[in-house]
Amino acid sequence: MANKHFKRWLLKMPLGFLFIAAGIAAIIYPVFNRPREGEEWMIWGAASIVTFIIGLIFLGNAYVHKVKSDLIKRGRPMYKVVEEKDEEED
Repeated sequence: MANKHFKRWLLKMPLGFLFIAAGIAAIIYPVFNRPREGEEWMIWGAASIVTFIIGLIFLGNAYVHKVKSDLIKRGRPMYKVVEEKDEEED
């Protein structure tokens, strides 16, 4: 049975790759089709940076959900609380 983290990972991983591919395509497009206006390259640069960073955010978030999903499947807790006992010095 798939848990909610697995479903989120399954959605966000392809979205991350698509955004990264779109960011790379936005970099390559003005290289082959030279911008005619002086400031058009800034628009393409900003668009490529934004889409590439959004893709990295999606991939990072997908990685977190994948780790949580794997921990749930193994039946281990997501974190382990370690309580340290204060040793009294006499």
